[in-house]
Amino acid sequence: MTPPTASATPPPASAPVPTLDVRGLRLTLPGAARPVLDGVDLTVGPGETVALVGESGSGKSLTSRGALGLLPPGARAEGAVLVEGEDVLGAPPDRLRALRTGTLAMVFQDPRATLNPLRRIGDFLTEGVRAGGRMDEKAARARALELLTAVGLDAGVLREFPHQLSGGMLQRVVIAAALMGDPALLLADEPTTALDVTTQAEVIALLTRLRATFRTGLLFVTHDLELAAAISDRVYVMYAGRIAETGPADVLFERPRHPYTAALLACTPRPTTPGGRLAAIPGQPPDPRTALAGCAFAARCALASDLCRETAPRARPAPGRSDHHAACHHSERLAHEGAALDA
Repeated sequence: MTPPTASATPPPASAPVPTLDVRGLRLTLPGAARPVLDGVDLTVGPGETVALVGESGSGKSLTSRGALGLLPPGARAEGAVLVEGEDVLGAPPDRLRALRTGTLAMVFQDPRATLNPLRRIGDFLTEGVRAGGRMDEKAARARALELLTAVGLDAGVLREFPHQLSGGMLQRVVIAAALMGDPALLLADEPTTALDVTTQAEVIALLTRLRATFRTGLLFVTHDLELAAAISDRVYVMYAGRIAETGPADVLFERPRHPYTAALLACTPRPTTPGGRLAAIPGQPPDPRTALAGCAFAARCALASDLCRETAPRARPAPGRSDHHAACHHSERLAHEGAALDA
């Protein structure tokens, strides 16, 4: 990875330092005609849950992996990714290793791909903190048992192999492993996708409880808006490597100000859907190998005008709200039409 070409200044000493502060992150891959991440700004406060929502290929996972310094080979990064005020993108390998076994942790989508099938669960849970010199074997075992209990598993799991556990139990193990180093920031990359609906609900409830217990900031990456609404304090909606809209979860879902957010909400299955038919967003997300001039969503948007196709919109706050922003030339029109439909 090419070192970033710009850095950000930490916030003033009087302001609370966010657990995660992504500033103007641009990521360009070899052969791409445009950045796959284009000026991403995102924050997660201490003990806060933030959801990052969007279709597959929107850049959600790249953004979350950027917080760990896990970027693709040959990627050129600009901007800053600050974790508790420290720029991860400019950190040397030994410092990144320390951050990944302490301050940062990640829960991946498929627990079976995370675990070594030849290692017992107890070894998987303890090897990271032991290898990093954070705990000796006795302390690591005690911490692993404490966290297994916290996620609803018993001590016998320490002796088991991955194939002896169900998918839901494995995801609980992975969550416990992520908490072993007492991280300030937990990154959850679609952690419920491979689970059935009942187990999904259990994992969501578990993450919510653990977040409150350990005061861990949580960035929850998902394509499921219902899950995002259930778990998060704030939501960022991402499209084609850009943040389309951001705001408090209840406000954003009640009154979206970007056509993409409104379209995603319209695609959500509901018992009252007429005839059981789901809405669909026409077209496909733009190919990263194709340059964009204007709004990335313009080709799929019913509100698109010549201005949209020629000029990329800047994020603007909703009237009277400093915490709700949308990058859309027609956000006011969308808000008024939505209000009229609700009336």
